[in-house]
Amino acid sequence: MKKLIALLTVAGFLTFGISNSLLAQEENAQPTEAQTEQVAAPAVEETVATAAMETEEAAAPTFHEVLKKQFIDGGWGFMSVVLLVLVLGLAVSIERIIYLTLSTTNTKKLLAQLEETLNKGGIEKAKDLCRDTRGPVASIFYQGLMRYNDGLDEVEKSLVSYGSVMTGNLESGASWISLFIALGPMLGFMGTVIGMIEAFDAIAAAGDISPTVVAGGMKVALLTTVFGLITAVILQICYNFILNKIEGIVNDMEDSSITFMDILHAYSKKN
Repeated sequence: MKKLIALLTVAGFLTFGISNSLLAQEENAQPTEAQTEQVAAPAVEETVATAAMETEEAAAPTFHEVLKKQFIDGGWGFMSVVLLVLVLGLAVSIERIIYLTLSTTNTKKLLAQLEETLNKGGIEKAKDLCRDTRGPVASIFYQGLMRYNDGLDEVEKSLVSYGSVMTGNLESGASWISLFIALGPMLGFMGTVIGMIEAFDAIAAAGDISPTVVAGGMKVALLTTVFGLITAVILQICYNFILNKIEGIVNDMEDSSITFMDILHAYSKKN
């Protein structure tokens, strides 16, 4: 009975306290007219500022729109040719990068497997291993194993000759990229010269050197040069990356060929 009375008393105090706090919050929540006016003024200013910011953001052009406008202003004739050069250069670069990436081989692992296969299965098993392995290094080893019965001197000659062939395959297409790198700025400069000629023709037709005519012609003339230089920069980065990949693969081919000959010498002595 005492516990029940105590619980009811605590419940009554809690209920009374919560009711008083709610009433106090309602009284505080009802602002006076002066408070209403003070709050309304910043709210209106904030709304106006937000609307102004939204208008500025809506009016600001995107990068795609700016690029499209500059492309059109530069003249669709030469700008389209420069764009075509960039697209073709990127297509060749991507194809070369994919080819070189697939041509990369873990030469240390391949040499270890080749030595183990030679000791256990002989030349024919080693040929099967090289035939089933992707990359120019494995192809060079296969050509060398094909000449094993003719002597180690013939194997070495085969490695050198077939290595040159594989190096040529790796470097094929790089000359086209260098051509596109040169064409981009050249076409841009040509568009600049033609734009300057058109600007001078406009000046001659107007009979006066108007700043508007000169500025407009100069802008159109220089835009082609800018896009040509951008094309050259992008393709030059791809070209240097491709050359670095080729150099790495060729170095692996040369180093692994020396180790391959050492493995064949050791195998021939055992057999």
